[in-house]
Amino acid sequence: MAQPDGKKIFFENLSGAGKAIAVLTSGGDAQGMNAAVRAVVRMGLYVGAKVYFIHEGYQGMVDGGDNIREASWESVSSMLQVGGTVIGSARCKEFRTHEGRLKAAHNLVQRGITNLCVIGGDGSLTGANLFREEWSGLLTELVEQGLIEQDSVQKYSALHIVGMVGSIDNDFCGTDMTIGTDSALHRIIEVVDAIMTTAQSHQRTFVLEVMGRHCGYLALVSALACGADWVLIPEMPPEDGWEDKMCQKLSATRSRGTRLNIIIVAEGAIDRHGKPITSSFVKDLVVKNLGFDTRVTILGHVQRGGTPSAFDRILASRMGVEAVLALLETTANTPACVVSLCGNQSVRLPLMECVEMTQEVQKAMDEKRFEEAVKLRGRSFENNLKTYKLLAHRKPESDLPHSNFNVAVLNVGAPAAGMNAAVRSAVRVGISEGHKVFAVSDGFEGFYKGQIKEIKWADVGGWTGQGGSLLGTKRTLPAKHVDKIAAQMRQHNINALLIVGGFEAFESLLQLFEARATYEEFCIPMCMVPATISNNVPGTNLSIGADTALNAIVETCDRIKQSASGTKRRVFIIETMGGYCGYLASVGGLAAGADAAYIYEEPFDIRDLQANVEHLTEKMKTSIQRGLVLRNENSNENYTTDFIYQLYSEEGKGVFDCRKNVLGHMQQGGAPSPFDRNFGTKISAKAMQWVTRKLGETFRQDEGKPFVFVTPAPRPSLSLHSASLVCLPLCRKTVIISHSRVVNE
Repeated sequence: MAQPDGKKIFFENLSGAGKAIAVLTSGGDAQGMNAAVRAVVRMGLYVGAKVYFIHEGYQGMVDGGDNIREASWESVSSMLQVGGTVIGSARCKEFRTHEGRLKAAHNLVQRGITNLCVIGGDGSLTGANLFREEWSGLLTELVEQGLIEQDSVQKYSALHIVGMVGSIDNDFCGTDMTIGTDSALHRIIEVVDAIMTTAQSHQRTFVLEVMGRHCGYLALVSALACGADWVLIPEMPPEDGWEDKMCQKLSATRSRGTRLNIIIVAEGAIDRHGKPITSSFVKDLVVKNLGFDTRVTILGHVQRGGTPSAFDRILASRMGVEAVLALLETTANTPACVVSLCGNQSVRLPLMECVEMTQEVQKAMDEKRFEEAVKLRGRSFENNLKTYKLLAHRKPESDLPHSNFNVAVLNVGAPAAGMNAAVRSAVRVGISEGHKVFAVSDGFEGFYKGQIKEIKWADVGGWTGQGGSLLGTKRTLPAKHVDKIAAQMRQHNINALLIVGGFEAFESLLQLFEARATYEEFCIPMCMVPATISNNVPGTNLSIGADTALNAIVETCDRIKQSASGTKRRVFIIETMGGYCGYLASVGGLAAGADAAYIYEEPFDIRDLQANVEHLTEKMKTSIQRGLVLRNENSNENYTTDFIYQLYSEEGKGVFDCRKNVLGHMQQGGAPSPFDRNFGTKISAKAMQWVTRKLGETFRQDEGKPFVFVTPAPRPSLSLHSASLVCLPLCRKTVIISHSRVVNE
């Protein structure tokens, strides 16, 4: 992406002319911080402001000099794929003193900086707010010491602060996700997947210690994403006697033929009395009580390292843009804010309210109010914990309810990473609800052929990390074989359907709904869980599989850009999948730092193509002598990938050369990302719970028939909240389980 010519401001009412913005990273590093820095710099320059780097965090602000440098458009090139923070971060004791903050104020005033964007944890953001509150007094002191003129006090009377939270622990209240958390989960899951193969080979138990001194988010979500046998987190210490219960659980899984056990321990895990539970203690416990071959792996700082995930790049980029907009709109009376993620929206929240709530969590844990601590962590954390408990601990048969309902689960459409996690979740929740769960192989084609069999709890063990569809999936729609499908439903007494799939699954439910007038077998609760890399299902902002596909695209683009570093003046044309939906191309372009993205939803013509060629020609005159263009596969039937490649090659002749890559089905393959595993697990659990509720509402027991359909189920009462999984009506009694954004109720 190149700097736009002229100063045509897209945000017409916002101008940064005459303003100076500084950006710094403080505290522990987190993957994605560089994407946030890049977004602040480029958005600041776009609106006409001066933008400065402050190197080495608050230490650089106190020391001044070359630590505070003006940034240019080119200076943030190639930062997206770099982990850590390229402008440095350091702990600064001096900034905690009044004298240190006085030096920092002097250094900022000398450069006319009155807008500060701080990327760090709650300690860094608290320090920034204190600095803001003291600002006018600090300027007065500087005048008294003769270091600045009196008119500077009026000119730079207020310091504006906006924060972004960079922390792999996801321990800041007020945001659903902090910058770096998703990438840390990627590192953890990569290790877990690698360990599972060696653990299965030798029938071993592995104890993994992950970061999380005060917050168990990483441990909890990674346990949910890999189907760990046991997890220990600081917010919810195990009940007394947990040692025996854990050993009984491990022994039971081994007796059912499982060859491995995974136990995940947060580094800050404690028992109910505040005593630390270490990974070595857990290992010794397993060896002593069970005699299992047990190993400990402590991940340590590897969780902070590596390339940021697609999610973290997108999150940080959006937050960086929002931070600049917040700085432009702030006034002298506006309190400091922090840019947070709420659902899929960047929002601004009062900084100190979020800090105080974060500190309240630790206070609740110190006072052993653990249930309250979990609630204070937020609804997402609480839902993760409930879902893990629901799926990880199998109840004895005698304790399970007996519903006498049969629920069929199938995959429809193209394969998407995370489908297996969704099926596993549906099966186990269904069994926990007392249902018999039937697996249908090969979608509706397998359905009408009778490829239906009961599936048990142990049958889906280890499915969360498997890519593709273990049940098999096809694009076949049910309309042509609706009579045979109805017959199979009668034969197996199917009382509800749960379909995991993409747009074909959506169409299938519409066809089955239409068939209700003819076949009473379809007058049952039917529910769809969206799973498609194209992310084109109506009614949901996200679909299972899209995050994994995005990561595949971004990783490929990173490698392509790296290859271009040795060969200057080269433009790459990349074709992505997505059908007629431009989600992968547009969002992948944002995460990869593409110069252009051609999508079906945004028509383009030859003049647009020519303008992009001219832009790349000008770009080759700068220090950034490479280009990246993404094209959605069906963006235009005439301007194909070959056409664009040939056009760019001809028009750029003598200035740059071109290469093209069609990514193809690699976007559908591979192990699911942590996000897709977690998302698929939670959304499918919600779906099966909805099915259970509707079965209870719409069936009654009659003589001669075990259950009779009474009346169409009412439309679900909708309560849509940020970061929530909700039921949306597709049509009467047929719903999609959706990941919703903030809406007006």
